[in-house]
Amino acid sequence: MTADETEVHEAVRSYVALRERIEAGGAPWTELATVFTDDAVYIDAAWGRIEGIVAIREFLDQSMRGLEDWEFPIEATAVAGRLVMIKWVQQLPGRRPDGGRWEQSGVSTLRYAGDGRFDYQEDLLNMAHVIEDLTASGWRPSGGFHSPPHEPVRDFRPPVRT
Repeated sequence: MTADETEVHEAVRSYVALRERIEAGGAPWTELATVFTDDAVYIDAAWGRIEGIVAIREFLDQSMRGLEDWEFPIEATAVAGRLVMIKWVQQLPGRRPDGGRWEQSGVSTLRYAGDGRFDYQEDLLNMAHVIEDLTASGWRPSGGFHSPPHEPVRDFRPPVRT
């Protein structure tokens, strides 16, 4: 599949706009599933491999419960053919003793599949840094929080396209 560069950039703009709408409270995290193909694969640093649009929607629901006061601003995007890199920050509520945010750096790699949708997303995040900040900040989840699976699938390969 070849994708026109303009088409890929437009899909990225739509993705970013949706993330901003979600951040502002205008849509639930499950709405992000609309940017993926039915057979998409989503790789999360804590939850592992999630396959298919139904499972991705459920993952977005479960993984974001209890994190309503967290923020995930996007800092930059880059496009290389069908591959997209999105640089973002995960910000916990509250402040460090020095007044700064409890935050960790993250990067998502997406693969554009056509028709404005993606068939792959892999989120990379230093989980040791996350745990350190959670411990130091004393953050506790609110009601409805779901923990990641104890033994997530760590296969990060994208779906095969013919």
